[in-house]
Amino acid sequence: MAKSTIEEDVATTATLLKRTPKNWPTPAPLANHGPARIIPIVNQKGGVGKTTTTINLGASLAELGRRVLLVDFDPQGALSVGLGVNAHELQLEETVYQVLMDPLSDIEKIILKTSVPGMDLLPANKELATAEVTLVNEMGRENFLKRTLESVQDYYDVILIDCQPTLGLLTLNALTAADGVIVPLQCEFFALRGFAQLQENLDKVRLNLNPSLKLIGILATMYDKKTLHSREVLERILEAFPESVFETVIAQTVRFPETTVAGEPITTYANSSGGAASYRRLARELIAIGGSR
Repeated sequence: MAKSTIEEDVATTATLLKRTPKNWPTPAPLANHGPARIIPIVNQKGGVGKTTTTINLGASLAELGRRVLLVDFDPQGALSVGLGVNAHELQLEETVYQVLMDPLSDIEKIILKTSVPGMDLLPANKELATAEVTLVNEMGRENFLKRTLESVQDYYDVILIDCQPTLGLLTLNALTAADGVIVPLQCEFFALRGFAQLQENLDKVRLNLNPSLKLIGILATMYDKKTLHSREVLERILEAFPESVFETVIAQTVRFPETTVAGEPITTYANSSGGAASYRRLARELIAIGGSR
C-alpha cells in the first residue's frame, strides 16, 4: 500500500468524523524513562489483529525512542511466535507463568530481548492456561499481573499486553493492571456487534476492579477500501463511537501474515510498506493523544 493510499484512508476517516486529518508530529525524545503506561490490546473476538497490533505498535514506539515491553498473555503464544520465539520449547520457568504465580521469581531473567532495539518480550506458551485454573482459588486473583509488572514499570515507557480472545481471569488481570486499553476492531459486521458486549465488560471492570481504566481508542483493522462491506462497517464504527476511534486505519495486506513466518515486525521485514507506515503513524497518534509517554 503506497503512502498516498494511507493518506486517502486517513482522509476518509477524518471526513466521516467531520475533522481535518492531522499530521501527527514525531515526538521529542524522552529525557527520562518510566513509569510505563500499561496498555492491553483487547477484543473478545479472535482474528481481529490483536497480536499484529501488539508487535507492530510496540516496534513503532521503540523506533521513537520508547522502552517497550510486550507481554504475551495468551496461552496460544502467538506473540512469542510472531517475534521468532519457539514458545513450545520454553520451559515453564522461562515464561510469564513463572513470574505470575511465584512472586519471588526474577522477572528480569525471563524477559527476552527482541530483534528490535528497545523492545523486549515476556513470553508465554500453552502452560499459561493452567494459571487461569489456579487463580480461581487465589485471594486477590485479579491483581497478580499488576503485582508482576510493578518491578519493571519504572524501567519501561510502555507495556503492551497481548490478551486472549476471552474475558477470563487472564484478561481480567490485564485490565486490572491497565491504564487504558486499545481495541482492534476488524472491519466486518460481526466484530462490530461483539464490541457492544466488550464495552459492557469494560464498564464492569471499571466499576469493580479498576476505576481508572480508560478506553484509549478503537483501532479499525483489516480495512479494504475496495469492498463496500469494509467501507460500510468503518462508517458504522465511526458513527457509533465518534470520540473513541483512532484516525489511523490499518488496511488489509498480505505482508502481515508474512511477518509472522519471518518472526519480526513489519517495520523491519517490510520497512517501506504501507503497513509499516500505518503502525508508525498509529504510534505517533497514540503519543499525541496522551495514550503513551
